[in-house]
Amino acid sequence: MRLLILGGTVFLGRHVIDAALARGHTVTMLNRGRRGQDLFPEVERLVGDRDGDMSALRGRDFDAVIDCSGYTPAQIERALAALDTGAPQVVFVSSISAYGRFVPDKVYDEASPLAAGHEGYGALKARAEEALAHALPDRHTLVRPGLIVGPHDPTGRFTYWPERVARGGEVLAPGRPERPVQFIDARDLARFCVTLAETRVTGAFNAIGHRLPMRELLDACVAAAPGTDARFTWIDDEALLALEVAPWTGLPLWLPESDPDYGGMLLADCARAFAAGLATRPTAATIADTLAWTRAPREADWDGAKLVATLTPAREAQCLASFQGADGPRPLKPA
Repeated sequence: MRLLILGGTVFLGRHVIDAALARGHTVTMLNRGRRGQDLFPEVERLVGDRDGDMSALRGRDFDAVIDCSGYTPAQIERALAALDTGAPQVVFVSSISAYGRFVPDKVYDEASPLAAGHEGYGALKARAEEALAHALPDRHTLVRPGLIVGPHDPTGRFTYWPERVARGGEVLAPGRPERPVQFIDARDLARFCVTLAETRVTGAFNAIGHRLPMRELLDACVAAAPGTDARFTWIDDEALLALEVAPWTGLPLWLPESDPDYGGMLLADCARAFAAGLATRPTAATIADTLAWTRAPREADWDGAKLVATLTPAREAQCLASFQGADGPRPLKPA
């Protein structure tokens, strides 16, 4: 196939290109040309701006497009307008944030209502989905991942846990030990996107891994860091909020389970995606590869602008001390 990848030099896009090349496809990438100049010398590079000039696409023919970089309906419309030879099948990487609300303790699927309005990341992703569906009613696929993790992650969200556990000592563990979490390795998501382009399957898919307990994730981080003396102090949602720890960013993969809008965000039903070809690697492999990447030298054009403000060691120690207090640690509330 002749594949056009919109994006391709930072995180998910580079894994999509890897997956496409591994399957023998001819790949063209289009991005702003600011990073990754030494990546993929065998791939044709086009320079374009989703918010500006996309004329590099004019007169070009492709069998499918995998859009890893679209965020707004205007960006979708601009890209499709530039494909003046006719837009082929488009696989759009959206987000579970396109859903309007995540009810506590409730599993949600692809039929759940989308976010309303035109402001904020989730709402714009939802409107971008609608723009694509309107333009290509029979030739579009919507991929809704949750937290994307693995090597080359520019946000540091999932990366926090392998690094923190490897550092050892007393680790602040958020919420209930059996609290379910979900994420998707970028390499598995990339292969799924290529599969969808190959099969021309349409519709929406929650592309996220199977749920697992937070305790299991942290135990896997211990196993990936031989010699660590990490030990966990579990602090419940109520106490973390009282300590003013920022959900999702301060402690990645933590959301208060009772939150009326986000409490159920890590409860996605992914059955449709697995039935359509999604396959996920063992959690231990993702953790080990992520930890190895964090310890390797950064590329010369690495940009840390997207790193989230996770707890610093000093702030974590302060939270642990405040939680334990003079009378020792408080017991977790029963599930």
